[in-house]
Amino acid sequence: MKLIWIFFITLFLSIIITFIVQKIAIRFDITDKPNSPRKIHKKKIPLLGGIGIFISFFLVLFFLRGDLISGNLNYGHWVGFFMGALFLVIGGALDDKFNLKPGQQLFFPILAVISVLFAGISIEKLSNPLGGDYLYLADYGLINLQFGDLSLHLSYISSLLIFFWLMGMMYTTKLLDGIDGLVGGVSTIGALIIFLFTMTEKYHQPDIALASLVLTAACLGFLFFNWHPASIFMGEGGSLFCGYALGVLAIISGGKIAVALLVMGIPIMDVAWTIVRRTRKGKNPFKFSDREHLHFLLLDTGIGQRKTVGIYYIISLLFGLSALFLQSKGKLLAIGILAILMFAIVYFFKKIKSKKLSSL
Repeated sequence: MKLIWIFFITLFLSIIITFIVQKIAIRFDITDKPNSPRKIHKKKIPLLGGIGIFISFFLVLFFLRGDLISGNLNYGHWVGFFMGALFLVIGGALDDKFNLKPGQQLFFPILAVISVLFAGISIEKLSNPLGGDYLYLADYGLINLQFGDLSLHLSYISSLLIFFWLMGMMYTTKLLDGIDGLVGGVSTIGALIIFLFTMTEKYHQPDIALASLVLTAACLGFLFFNWHPASIFMGEGGSLFCGYALGVLAIISGGKIAVALLVMGIPIMDVAWTIVRRTRKGKNPFKFSDREHLHFLLLDTGIGQRKTVGIYYIISLLFGLSALFLQSKGKLLAIGILAILMFAIVYFFKKIKSKKLSSL
């Protein structure tokens, strides 16, 4: 019953705060204008929507802070999580208003990862998906840092994995944020799956489950405004924050990275293919934008925004739920099936698109 109340209080807060942020964005003309072929909306849409998710999420966690240290985490871990998110929201708001250069945009995600590392969040061990013993990363590459009375112990292997994992998750949701309701909905599903996973008897982690449930409600509250036709967009900070939050929760839940991979599998593969595709064309994949993402391919076949996001939702939900019942080998197989499914979807819808163009 307590969890139900927490869910609906967070949902209500997210709706109220997003509504207020919407009015502020309109007042200061922080809007996304349809000034390029890549943009599919027809009028100015206010940005900054991710601030509603950020504030409602951390505001509720603040009042529940006593329940967040029931496991292996301490307040320092959560403060580092919060500081990283704050950097993303500040940088995102600046980008939404002033359209920062790609190099300037990159500065804030890097600060977010540094905040997580300096909070002492680490990947202690990795499981072998083919079976066998765990690899304990804390035993390798230990770095000792001293800042006055503060001492910090980091494994550079763990730190590198966290850096690339979080940067990958952030840029996956950033590049996925191209149509109404896509990032908000997939993030809602991702947070819900982590909640269900950490509520199971085998992986019972009530602190992580609580944070995941709050994130689920915060994203869902925003989705009320972002479902097509959207009346507010996440903006840079919101799209980065969603990937960041899911990535951090996957780490602090004991390295449940495979679970997040199954939920975000199609978007992650789309981003990887985008990087390869743009690099082969001699273009910087992070400075160049196009309409060749999978969600744009689906749109161009004429199925519409709601059906497009529906396809993403179904895939994320089905493969995410499968993680609740699969062991390491099964999860590895599921990721392989996701890769095959991705190529099948691309092939199928490219055929439809080419037939549609040839008939014009």
